[in-house]
Amino acid sequence: MHTSKEARQSPAANEVRRRSSSFKNKGRTKLIYPPIESFWELPDQEERKGFSWSKLNIKKMLSSTFKFRGSLMRTRSSESMRLVLEGAHDPKDEQLVQSFREMLFLEGHFPGKQNDYHTLLRFLRRRDFDLTKAKGSYLEFLKWREEFGVDAIAKEFKFEEYGEVKRCYPHGFHGVDRHGRPLYIERIGMVDLDALLRVTSMDRFLKYHVSEQEKTLTRRYPACSLAAKKHIASTTSILDMKDVGVSNFSKPARYLFLEIQKIDSNYYPETLHRLYIINAGSGFRILWKALKAFLDPRTLAKIQVLGSNYWSNVVEAVDPRLLDSNLPSFLGGKCTCSDSGGCLLSDKGPWNDHEIKEMLQAMVDSEDEYSNGEDGGMAANSILTSDKGEIQIKDVYDIIPTADKVLGQLREAKGDKTSLQKIQAFEDALKNANKVMQGLALHIKELKK
Repeated sequence: MHTSKEARQSPAANEVRRRSSSFKNKGRTKLIYPPIESFWELPDQEERKGFSWSKLNIKKMLSSTFKFRGSLMRTRSSESMRLVLEGAHDPKDEQLVQSFREMLFLEGHFPGKQNDYHTLLRFLRRRDFDLTKAKGSYLEFLKWREEFGVDAIAKEFKFEEYGEVKRCYPHGFHGVDRHGRPLYIERIGMVDLDALLRVTSMDRFLKYHVSEQEKTLTRRYPACSLAAKKHIASTTSILDMKDVGVSNFSKPARYLFLEIQKIDSNYYPETLHRLYIINAGSGFRILWKALKAFLDPRTLAKIQVLGSNYWSNVVEAVDPRLLDSNLPSFLGGKCTCSDSGGCLLSDKGPWNDHEIKEMLQAMVDSEDEYSNGEDGGMAANSILTSDKGEIQIKDVYDIIPTADKVLGQLREAKGDKTSLQKIQAFEDALKNANKVMQGLALHIKELKK
């Protein structure tokens, strides 16, 4: 078990810093970490000789062997799918995440379903793998989720004004980038804020924004992972600033920008892969100098501000073979999504692909089957189907049952010999944890001397 100081100085943290590149900006050095998916893709060609995706019947695997919390870890045939959905964990990152999880546990924090590997890693990366700072950000995140009612928003919030909002604030997901990440687009120059505030309120729009963030985590990323056959965990965004000037950033506009920026930066860290700000004229560039002050260095490092000659950068971000279908006509592609009323109304992407939906449904069915045999079907509550038929897998990346659930199962089965052995093992682990805590206390006293 690492102490906070030891973890910050561990070889794992040093290796992450070594792998990252740095650049100079006005005398300051910023750490640029690789994309969050970098270490979670499939093994190199040399490591997977003999493996062929054409031989892998994904749908059959999902429906027959994908017992979400059980057989995924127990059967070799599910290993390839685990690498796709869960990602191949980097051992050094995994060591740091485990240290972070143990720190939270020893300090009495039991976050439940928000305790999965990927969520913890996001907060560690946000704080440059400083466990103490990451803990502060993470606990603030848990408090915000409870106070803002995020779980209830994800399940129950209805944004009836969706169509009207889209007309006065054109934005939405449309296709994927060259690596399979969701592609998000906004046309800021066409935003009519007065009209927006006539059809909705700031509070409702922020709830809508949070509901979309939750949908991206629970539906879009899993679907994109299946489509790309590798773990997807971030978004590529394009903001079109054509005709944007100082007058576009009124007081309500600044408030909305700051609130959304705070939510995304503090509570959904590391979900932005790259942001291209295009058609940035002189008016916007004046505003940009002021706006940059509200963005953290990690976010700024992911942003490119481009003028009207943005095409080569967009081509680099989006697979050239799919430009026509993934890029709307107003960005130089050929897609119009006329049957959906426009590209930014279509929500086009793998998450709406019929076959992908069937795969996700197979997960739901497998989870139901496994739950009925294991715990009376209660685990199926973690997988939801919305009133629009959209499948949302709440714990798609967290395949390990929570500690509370395990303890509950052990208590219910305490008459069983095997379970008694597990209880004894858990009690032994608690004793070891107490010893570690005592050691930490002594270590802290020594540091204070």
